[in-house]
Amino acid sequence: MLECAQKSSRGAPGYTRWINRRLGRHVAAIAAVRGWTPNQVTMVSAVFTFSGISAVALIRPTWWLGIVVALALACGYVLDSADGQVARLRGGGTPAGEWLDHMIDCIKCATIHSAVLVCWFRFYDLSNDAYLLIPLAFALKQNVFYFAIMLSEQLRRAAQDSPRSTVSRRKERAPVWYALAVLPADYGTLCWSFVLLGARTPFMWVYGGLMVINTAFLLGALPRWYREMRTFGAAGLDAGGER
Repeated sequence: MLECAQKSSRGAPGYTRWINRRLGRHVAAIAAVRGWTPNQVTMVSAVFTFSGISAVALIRPTWWLGIVVALALACGYVLDSADGQVARLRGGGTPAGEWLDHMIDCIKCATIHSAVLVCWFRFYDLSNDAYLLIPLAFALKQNVFYFAIMLSEQLRRAAQDSPRSTVSRRKERAPVWYALAVLPADYGTLCWSFVLLGARTPFMWVYGGLMVINTAFLLGALPRWYREMRTFGAAGLDAGGER
C-alpha cells in the first residue's frame, strides 16, 4: 500500500528517488501505525530542519557540528517526504496541510543560505568579502527555483482540469542517467555537503560548486518550462500577460 503512496519518480534526482523517499516510506509506516497526522509529521520535519539551519548561523563550525547539521537537515528531508506519504495513505491531503508543507519549504529556502551567509561572515576568516556573494546568489537561485516549480505545478493543475487541455499525468520512471545527472540539484546533496562545514576551504568549494551547477540547471530549465506553459492554452487561467 505504501508503494501506491509514492510520488512519480519522473524528474526526481537520484538521492530523492532512491534514498529519501524510501526512508520516508518507513517513517510514514511508523507514523501511520502511531496515528500521527500529516501535519504532525510536517512539524517534526520543521524542528529537525530549522534546528540544523539555526546551528549553522549560531554555532562556530567544527567537524562535529557539520555532522550534526547534515544529519538534522537529512532527517528533516526524510520527514518532509513522509508527511505527503502519510497524507496519501489517509486518502489525500487537505489544502491546509499542503499550505503548511509548502510554507515550511518556502521558509527553508529563504533561510538555509542566509544561515550560510551569517556563518561565513561571523566565523570564516575570509580574505575577500566578495565570497559572501556566493550564498546570496544561492539564495536568489533557490527562491526563483522554488517559485517557478510551485507556479508551474499550479498551472499544470489548471490545464489538466480544463476540458480543452491535452495534458496528461505521466507516471513513467525517469531514466537512471537523468537521476544521476541532476544529483547536484538534489536538496539531499546540499544537506550532506554540510558535513564539511567545519573545514572552511573544502566547504566553500563544494558549496560554491553546487551554487554554480544549480544556477546553470535553473537557467536551462526556465525556457523549457516556458515552452511547456505555452502549450496549455488559456482556458481557466486568469493570469495576466501574453496569451
